[in-house]
Amino acid sequence: MPAALAKIALIGDYSPQIPAHQAIPLALERARDVARKNVEWEWVSTCDALPRKLGEFDAIWVAPGSPYQDMDHVLEAIRWARKTQRLFLGTCGGFQHALIEFARNVLGAEHADHAETNPNGESLVVTRLACSLVEKTNRVRFSPGSHLRRIYGVESASEGYHCNYGLNPNFKLGLERAGLRFTAHDDSGEVRALELPTSEHPFFIGTLFQPERAALAGGTPPLAVALVEAVAQAEISM
Repeated sequence: MPAALAKIALIGDYSPQIPAHQAIPLALERARDVARKNVEWEWVSTCDALPRKLGEFDAIWVAPGSPYQDMDHVLEAIRWARKTQRLFLGTCGGFQHALIEFARNVLGAEHADHAETNPNGESLVVTRLACSLVEKTNRVRFSPGSHLRRIYGVESASEGYHCNYGLNPNFKLGLERAGLRFTAHDDSGEVRALELPTSEHPFFIGTLFQPERAALAGGTPPLAVALVEAVAQAEISM
């Protein structure tokens, strides 16, 4: 019998002018070759990113490119992945919206929001960074024992960004107490990634940096390889 076919939904409003949208399929191609797994992917617009339409997918990757055409659908998709144990990776905007989803539905901050789209919101979990990270590359340090640390196999890595917004530090402690882990930081200690413990979810990771960018320079992002391997394993286990 042919090997099972695992599928990843790439959630975002695709534009060939966005470097991350060029990079993600290339990163997955390189990861598939390295992992030697039978995995495919498909772009799903944020307008279509409803749980009832995502049932055929084993994982979702919420791509950069916010503000999204339909933020509510993105949040619904992230909640669906978190609640149903579907594998989740969110980069840049995906990281930011994973923060909002968790704040609304786990922390209980029902009005949690994003300063880019609602600057006057009463619970801005995502706010403007002190220093812009548009087209910047910086070192990130991975927390010991974290899923990210195991994936990368090193204590730190150099990663690229294209963003102006990140975690509002006023919400950090509350989110941690609610169960979210912040497992990558820059040299100044600012949060650059989140995850759920693997004891609670097999693969739930968000990064403010864009690991997919490595593929544009001929590299194979460790996170893409880890996602492909996890998706293939999840399909076999079903």
